[in-house]
Amino acid sequence: MKTSHLIELLFLGAIWGASFMLMKQAVPAFGVFALVEVRTFLAAVCLLPVVYFTRQWADLSANWLKLLFVGAINTAIPFSLFSYTSLHLDAGLTSILNATAPMFGALIAYFYLQERIGVHGVIGIFLGFLGVVVISQDTHSVSPVTLLPVLTALGATCCYGIAACFMKKHLSGVKPFAIAAGSQVFASLLLFPFALYTWPSVNPDAATWGAALVLAVVCTGVAYIMYFDLISKVGASYAMTVGYLVPLFGILWGMIVLGEVLSTYAIVGGSMIIVGLMITTGILKRRRFKASV
Repeated sequence: MKTSHLIELLFLGAIWGASFMLMKQAVPAFGVFALVEVRTFLAAVCLLPVVYFTRQWADLSANWLKLLFVGAINTAIPFSLFSYTSLHLDAGLTSILNATAPMFGALIAYFYLQERIGVHGVIGIFLGFLGVVVISQDTHSVSPVTLLPVLTALGATCCYGIAACFMKKHLSGVKPFAIAAGSQVFASLLLFPFALYTWPSVNPDAATWGAALVLAVVCTGVAYIMYFDLISKVGASYAMTVGYLVPLFGILWGMIVLGEVLSTYAIVGGSMIIVGLMITTGILKRRRFKASV
C-alpha cells in the first residue's frame, strides 16, 4: 500500500470513528428518527450526483426493490439503533460494539451462504462476544452500562451482517455507488414518516445542526466515496481494514471532544472484541503466515 493510500485509509477511519461522537452530540436534541432522516437525506443528496456522473443510474433503477431492502436493513434500522445506543452509552464504547459486525457477518454467511467459518472463525466469534459480555458487566463506573443499549448496538451490527450477505448474494454485479446511494435514498424515504412524527418541537441550536451536517455529509456521503475510491485503488481486502481503525478513532474522538474515560471493563472487553475481530477475519492468521515465510 502506498503512503498516500495509507493516509487516505487513516483519514477514512478518523471520519467514521467521529460519527459516534457526532451522534452522541446530536441525537439528544434531534431524537433518533429525525437525526437519521437528516443523515440519510443529505447523504443521498451527496451520492446521487456521483451515481449520475459515473453512469450507474441504470443499476440503481433496475435493482430498486433489492436496494429498498438494503436501505432498510443496512441503513435505516442500524442507524436508528445506533442513535438510540448513543443516548445511553459513551461514543467510544459504541464504536467498540460496532466492531462486532464482521462476526455477525461470518455467522450469517455460514447459515445463509453456506460459507465455512473454520476453527479460527469460531474462536474469534466466541472471543468477541465474550468481550461484549465483559463490557455489559460494567454497572458501577462513572458511565454505567445498561443492557438494552448494548443489545440495540448488537442489533445494528447484526443488520450489517445480514445486509452484507444479502448484497454478496443478490447485488454482487451491481456497481458500488448505485448501492450506496440507493441505500441512503430508500432509508430516507422509509424513515420520513417517523421523522416527521417525532421532529423536535424546539429547533436544535447551530452547534447541533453542525454536528448533524458533518455526520451526514462527511461521515456518510463523503466517507462512502472515499471507501469505494480506496477499493478501486488497493482492493477490497485492504480497504476493509478500516474496520480496525474505526473503534480506535471512536475512542480517541470521545476522549478528546467529549472527555470520555474508558473503564477497565471497556478496555478489557473492547480488546477482546478487536482481537476476536482480527481472528474472525483472518488477519492474525495471515500475518503469522507472512512472518514464518
